[in-house]
Amino acid sequence: MDDILKLPFGVALAILFGIVMLRVNVTYWLGRGAAAGVERSRFAARFHTSKAASAQALIRRWGPLAVLLSFLTVGVQTAINFAAGAAVMPLRRYLPAAVVGSAAWALLYATIGFAAIDAWLALAAASPVTGVLLLAFAAAAVLFLIVRRRRRAASAADAAPPGDTVV
Repeated sequence: MDDILKLPFGVALAILFGIVMLRVNVTYWLGRGAAAGVERSRFAARFHTSKAASAQALIRRWGPLAVLLSFLTVGVQTAINFAAGAAVMPLRRYLPAAVVGSAAWALLYATIGFAAIDAWLALAAASPVTGVLLLAFAAAAVLFLIVRRRRRAASAADAAPPGDTVV
């Protein structure tokens, strides 16, 4: 990481873009391979149900947006790209989303991402306890927001009269 930070910005950006494009495309093709393998297995019939067809249609329709937004998350990017491949999302829809998402990811990491990581590493080196506490605080904040959002959604669903749709 430090070696990339020492490179000129444009070079670092190009290297990061190349790395992430390679990674997401390998993941997509692993998903395609897994789908092809399942088609040749005894489980193939289970993947030809109406639910599976509607899931594939959903991924084909909204998949590019999911692929694009996955680059702004931590932890689901690989799963979404694999799912896009497994659902056999057409390349004409997948590749533009992967290119734009990869560019955004590379730009974020070349600017704020590496700066934040570098700052945290410096803090952790100076005071390991503070570094761990900061990381624990960030994780607790994310967990708090997730739990609060789920509770609000559950209470809104419980409060809605039957037949009404919560928007």
